[in-house]
Amino acid sequence: MAETQYDFGMVGLGTMGRALLLNMADHGFAVAGLDTDTGKVDALHSEGSGKPVKGFTSAQEFVQSIRKPRAIMMLVPAGAPVDAVTHSLAPYLEAGDFLIDGGNSYFKDTDRRVKELTAQGLGFIGMGVSGGESGARRGPSMMPGGTPENYERIRPIVEAVAAKYDGEPCVALMGSGSAGHYVKTVHNGIEYGVMQLISEIYDVMKRGIGMSNAEIADVLESWNQAELQSFLVEISVVVLRTKDEITGKDLVDLISDKAKQKGTGKWTSQDAMDLGMPIPTIDVAVAAREMSGLKDERVQAAKTLKPTTAGYPYPKEDAIAYLRSALHVSMLLSYAQGLALLREASKEYGYGTNLETVAKVWRAGCIIRSASLETIRAAYAANPDLPNLLMDPAIAAIVLAHEANLRKAVIGSIQCSMPAPSLSASIAYLDGYRSERLPANLIQGQRDLFGAHTYERLDMEGSFHTHWENQ
Repeated sequence: MAETQYDFGMVGLGTMGRALLLNMADHGFAVAGLDTDTGKVDALHSEGSGKPVKGFTSAQEFVQSIRKPRAIMMLVPAGAPVDAVTHSLAPYLEAGDFLIDGGNSYFKDTDRRVKELTAQGLGFIGMGVSGGESGARRGPSMMPGGTPENYERIRPIVEAVAAKYDGEPCVALMGSGSAGHYVKTVHNGIEYGVMQLISEIYDVMKRGIGMSNAEIADVLESWNQAELQSFLVEISVVVLRTKDEITGKDLVDLISDKAKQKGTGKWTSQDAMDLGMPIPTIDVAVAAREMSGLKDERVQAAKTLKPTTAGYPYPKEDAIAYLRSALHVSMLLSYAQGLALLREASKEYGYGTNLETVAKVWRAGCIIRSASLETIRAAYAANPDLPNLLMDPAIAAIVLAHEANLRKAVIGSIQCSMPAPSLSASIAYLDGYRSERLPANLIQGQRDLFGAHTYERLDMEGSFHTHWENQ
């Protein structure tokens, strides 16, 4: 094995890195792994017994074992660890070699690394990977960005191991530079939105209607057989049906209601604000996680700011129908907001991202995979310049058919003091996007009065300032 020239290298043999390497080996590729933890190297050898797999603890031996031009992927935590690994490998790399960052890195860090490594004659691909441990082992969705030449070096490997939708691999070049990591960031922002939407639907069923976890699971499972089929709905059913091994109770009822986050949702919101793109369903999903962190304050506030005890104002069967429509429409609106942001980012950063390709790659393997993505793909196939999914006739018809029920679901939540921030933001986004006139004219006047910021008029060209105090 010492003289074998491996097709691909992986730095970081944790659960994800090991799973992806073994996936590659299953498809006939000879692969090498590097980790300073000998236990993880041993695990790779044990799990990869009989496969063309080799683990290393020496960076030099690892790099020298890979055929040129070398393609080496890193699956390490974002931030400083990526730079540390890059610097540790650099002395052994040669012109034409390139590194692949498969973590959830901030896209501006990826731009910096591309620039630094290009100056050294090396390539760099930022590649979003979605699907978790099982996805890495059985077929993830992958979103690489960079040059076509570098992508071509790894294309046969990543296409072989990627998830498949009707035989088509869920991996493709997302565009130049940091496009891959930007697409993955927006993927995660949409993920935040959809997870929050499902949790709000669950909350209404649980606390508002008084349904048991088993009943909620049955409803979600039935939805998952039709237009709401999605990975996140599917796993919600599993969570709701899982029993605690210690107490025998429903595990979901024993889990703390303080959700954590790693930052990709926040990055989505931050860059959307920088680009002037509204993504309120995603924004408030991030804020909802932050609200969940105020557990101690919420416990005290529940005693002093007592919420209404009124129940959900609709009969159970009607309520479930409203909630089904609400989730359907709001999920579409979450996708619409994220993809509109991607369209603007592609223009601003020169990515050249094709949104139909993005939708294709998301159809299987990734966390936000759902039946809706084929409808979304078809929308961009019909009109590649679509400014917003809501402008597609098929998607607009779905939204218009179900929006009344979304509105009823939100009203019901408000009446019984149940927070539904992402559902509420979704209907507000729809109403705002289709409003020919918004009250921003008053805001323009206010800004001009207190700060002489000027304003634009409907009946004349140019910018204007009024001495308001003289009126």
